[in-house]
Amino acid sequence: MMESFYDVMRRQGISRRSFLKFCSLTAASLGLGPSFAPTIANAMENKPRLPVLWLHGLECTCCSESFIRSAHPLVKDVVLSMLSLDYDDTIMASAGHQAEAIVTEIVEKYKGNYILAVEGNPPLNEDGMFCIIGGKPFVEQLRYAASNAKAIISWGSCASWGCVQAARPNPTRATPVHQVITDKPIIKVPGCPPIAEVMTAVVSYILTFERFPELDRQGRPKMFYSQRIHDKCYRRPHFDAGQFVETWDDEGARKGYCLYKMGCKGPTTYNACSTVRWNGGLSFPIQSGHGCIGCSEDGFWDKGGFYDRLTNIHQFGIEENADKIGMAAAGVVGAAAVAHAAVSAIKRARDNGDKQS
Repeated sequence: MMESFYDVMRRQGISRRSFLKFCSLTAASLGLGPSFAPTIANAMENKPRLPVLWLHGLECTCCSESFIRSAHPLVKDVVLSMLSLDYDDTIMASAGHQAEAIVTEIVEKYKGNYILAVEGNPPLNEDGMFCIIGGKPFVEQLRYAASNAKAIISWGSCASWGCVQAARPNPTRATPVHQVITDKPIIKVPGCPPIAEVMTAVVSYILTFERFPELDRQGRPKMFYSQRIHDKCYRRPHFDAGQFVETWDDEGARKGYCLYKMGCKGPTTYNACSTVRWNGGLSFPIQSGHGCIGCSEDGFWDKGGFYDRLTNIHQFGIEENADKIGMAAAGVVGAAAVAHAAVSAIKRARDNGDKQS
């Protein structure tokens, strides 16, 4: 039987106090209350580490790069203690036939008890010959590794939606995982890449509760993909006030105005960037002055370009577009001034009439 997470931590000299603190931090990263810390601790103490196969298809490895930068929990704790990451050709020491033998061992030895994590996607054109792993098309490795998997995690927009590889005209027929593997539960964690803490939190949740977190209709965990970036963006008050950046590095940009007109996809993108942020909560693209490109949404490469001005997406409370919001706000102020003047005139006329009578 495999060691539990707590067994590994104790073997490494981690105190009980530090272990419980870790469980509390993990609960917080999952968006759960402090009352869930004992549940997480119990799971870490008693459940064996989860065997994981992490495959790579057509991708740039940005998901792995993001994953190893997680701060809550640290990825070393996830990889070395929480999981039994048996195969990942990016970080594993094995190579060649020895590495490929591990896939066969896990698939046969842990039938129905391992997680298949997929980064990237399989190209189906030319019998899958555009991506070869161990001398065979990646799509064959994917189907074999998925055959006995308990469930599948699609890391990033490549595995979830197809991403740039599947952008028109898609000559390789790059295809998202869920369109190839149709008989297994799949959780999608999109983004290019996904946020590091989102990735480790999803793993922590599955390990703790032995099930996927609640998913939205597209198969994404609601705890991280239920709100638009726009909903919690710190520039939202400028949007509501009709204050927009009109050109890069104009006065509005220097004042931190809303980037909506510059092509920001925050109003149509569901992700946790504006709350969890990146690099240990340090920042996110909009905070650094760059509009959201909507990288976690299906087909974002084919949706009009990153910097096209957006003037016709109805996200404002009065259902007006971005170009009209400022004018409408000015019009309201002008109308209020006219109304005030009219009331004042009527009041003066009434007062003069009273005096004459």
